[in-house]
Amino acid sequence: MKLATLRNHRPDGCLMVVSRDLSVAAPADDICPTLQAALDAWNEVAPALEARSAALAAGQARASMPFRTASMAAPLPRSYQWLDGSAYQSHGDLMSKVFHIDNPQADRPLMYQGMSHQFLSACEDVALPSEADGIDFEGEFGVITDEVPMAVSAADAGRHIKLLVQINDWSLRTIAPIEMKTGFGWVQAKPACSMAPVAVTPDELGPAWDEGRVALPLHVSWNDGPFGAAHGAAMKFSFAELLAHAARSRILCPGTIIGSGTVSNDNYRDVGSSCIAERRAIEMLDTGAARTPYMRFGDTVRMVAIAADGSAPFGVIEQRVVAAHAVQRDWPRGQ
Repeated sequence: MKLATLRNHRPDGCLMVVSRDLSVAAPADDICPTLQAALDAWNEVAPALEARSAALAAGQARASMPFRTASMAAPLPRSYQWLDGSAYQSHGDLMSKVFHIDNPQADRPLMYQGMSHQFLSACEDVALPSEADGIDFEGEFGVITDEVPMAVSAADAGRHIKLLVQINDWSLRTIAPIEMKTGFGWVQAKPACSMAPVAVTPDELGPAWDEGRVALPLHVSWNDGPFGAAHGAAMKFSFAELLAHAARSRILCPGTIIGSGTVSNDNYRDVGSSCIAERRAIEMLDTGAARTPYMRFGDTVRMVAIAADGSAPFGVIEQRVVAAHAVQRDWPRGQ
């Protein structure tokens, strides 16, 4: 099953069911008004959503319409909780080597709690205050949960994963080390993330949902030039293990989003990278200095996970970075 959120006059939009080939969509607001509402009552509403999905596939869904990314918000436009991991060992090892820091990733996942009240849509301009902040994209995968009990084991955590998503976790690299030195974590360095337009149930990926990992290459382009195609299967910690780590001392509410961290592979010189910081780190190793600049206003980034049949299960993220004063977000009103 594939789900999306149609923009409307309300902040959480309208829940939609999307066809497998992403060609058409149908409203499901008569079943549940929003994706968050569906996650709050997943076991009760999932069968009806599956039936609506089957009706759409058969051409029998009411009020079906062409699926257009530009009409969609992020699948979950705002969340109660966004927790981002760093589950790719190659990325952590590379950064540790370049910046001469101990990598604590050997025995436990790395994770931080980020901004969750806003997720940008897949084609929304990304407004940021200054090019001097070191604007960087980070391609990753994520999961969305139902309620996860406190101290759940990794063996049991996987059943709480209801949806998979593709994320661009924006970072401001110049600010990040300043905030890290305070010991209080990131605030200014982590603006709103972006999300591909479609969230999918794990079964939609077939064998590409492998041991709690999205086993697909994530193709990243910067200003129309290829930048990387790292494979998602290389996570050291599975999403189930990340969930168990996050829930060690807290209940995770329905709609919690857990990110994988920057998709990265050991053969990064061959497959490229999913963020600029990693490419700069490789350049520092190879030549002693970083040559690739961070993003400028007007730059674009494109991210798409490609399945074995050539399809894009999550749709495409394609965004432009703009100066913050050029965009004023029109927040929807109402419930």
